[in-house]
Amino acid sequence: MPSCRRLWLNPLALLLCSFGVFSAISSASASAATLPDKTLVFCSEGSPAGFDSAQYTTGLEFSAASYTAYNRLVEFEHGGTKVEPGLAESWEISPDGLTYTFHLRHGVKFHTTSFFKPTREFNADDVMLTFERMFDPNNAFRTAYPVQFPYFKDMGLDKSIAKIEKLDPYTVRFTMKTVNAPFLSELAMPFASILSAEYVDQLMKAGKASDINLFPVGTGPFIFVSYTKDATIRFDGNPDYWKPGVVRLGKLIFSITPDAAVREQKLKKNECQVMSYPRPQAIAGLESDPDIQVLHQVGFNLGFLGYNTTHKPLDKVEVRQALDMAINKKAIIESVYEGSGQPATNPMPPTQWSYNKTLKDAPYDPAKAKDMLAKAGFPDGFEITLWAMPVQRPYNPNARLMAEMIQADWEKIGVHAKIVTYEWGEYIKRAHAGEHDTILIGWTGDNGDPDNWLGVLLGCASVNGSNFSKWCYQPFEDLIQKGRTTTDIAARTDFYMQAQVIFKQQVPFTPIAHSTVYQPMRKNVTGFKIDPFGPTQFWNVGFK
Repeated sequence: MPSCRRLWLNPLALLLCSFGVFSAISSASASAATLPDKTLVFCSEGSPAGFDSAQYTTGLEFSAASYTAYNRLVEFEHGGTKVEPGLAESWEISPDGLTYTFHLRHGVKFHTTSFFKPTREFNADDVMLTFERMFDPNNAFRTAYPVQFPYFKDMGLDKSIAKIEKLDPYTVRFTMKTVNAPFLSELAMPFASILSAEYVDQLMKAGKASDINLFPVGTGPFIFVSYTKDATIRFDGNPDYWKPGVVRLGKLIFSITPDAAVREQKLKKNECQVMSYPRPQAIAGLESDPDIQVLHQVGFNLGFLGYNTTHKPLDKVEVRQALDMAINKKAIIESVYEGSGQPATNPMPPTQWSYNKTLKDAPYDPAKAKDMLAKAGFPDGFEITLWAMPVQRPYNPNARLMAEMIQADWEKIGVHAKIVTYEWGEYIKRAHAGEHDTILIGWTGDNGDPDNWLGVLLGCASVNGSNFSKWCYQPFEDLIQKGRTTTDIAARTDFYMQAQVIFKQQVPFTPIAHSTVYQPMRKNVTGFKIDPFGPTQFWNVGFK
């Protein structure tokens, strides 16, 4: 059997790979489980734009699809960062790090729904369809439903993968052009959720390829039933789920409730049993309620203000430096986060390995900022748009208030900012297209690797994706590419430390804060764990 070379992909949770293969967690269950007649209602913060994980980058869609209806070849452990077997029960990595061979799990069933009845179990055809769709521009499904795959492109997988092969019905091999240190962790991310090739074929024959985004079919713990936009998403527990004990609910309902105060009231009245993103000022009251428990942990996240460097005058580094210097970050953290935020300096959180502790913010100095604008050719300032998110995110509890405070700060230096917002799905779509001048946005780490911050948020390959600053700066890019194509942790750390220095000099975005994540729920809810990467999961969740 080929050897499995140890790759130090994620020092937060070292992968258990040392000249052997990963053992299977369990075999697929031979018969359907009897699920408890229990319904859990989750008060979520917004409507997902769709259920096709490959085309999205936000936790809202991942919660509503990726971790309910789908699985991936490999998974992150429940509530943790370690990579473990998923639909692949074992794998080998060649000594040169260029070949990944996955041995697929037998006996895994796709969902039976009102709109699809599978005639076979999961196999290599499903893996091939899932990845060839993103990899091959001429793939028939991609042609029939032409959408963007931002994560796949942002992480350079379209360039680093040489070929994908089906070796037999239960073996798939990925061959890389160059070493891609985070690759295995990347395969555990939502964009890599495995689709049913049989279901896709059915949609293609019916001329309804886009229905993959409306009616998901996967192998995951919950089966999609229905979606009413701005109201509810309904799932049934999957009695045939391949991993025993994970599904502890008969039904799961997402009650879409954009207003945090309303979510809090619904939780108190037991109209929902779990809620997303409480207001910072409401935490103490929730914690004092005898029927409610509030889990919390330091967030692996970053809220920031992005500058569209393709728009004048934001293409000038002096202008970006002046806008950055004019923002009273301390006041924002006090008013917006209300004790649940920590000041951010770098383009990643301090808990991320390779974080550069030597970097400091420019001091808040409106007078100097105004002088810098004058020297840059704007003594009278200018007009600009400032986009504010319409929904709460883990990294920003109140984007509207933050935007108003930044607007007031910039007014002091003669910059007149017009606040703009859209419905969440439209907001992200337009931001990817680069319509904004400046934008409030943020990120929660997806896989524990620095490349997920520096490469995805600031790399040249992602300027039409999650690089909302549209910033492509070659000295920075060279360091990111070097970090991505070596597995030596010391060397990678050095490259990323240097890249952060360049970031701080060039200011493609202003880091604002890292937010503590709070997860309120009824006290009778059991098994819930906060996902360090942001989405809300209901694996192992049940009731006392």
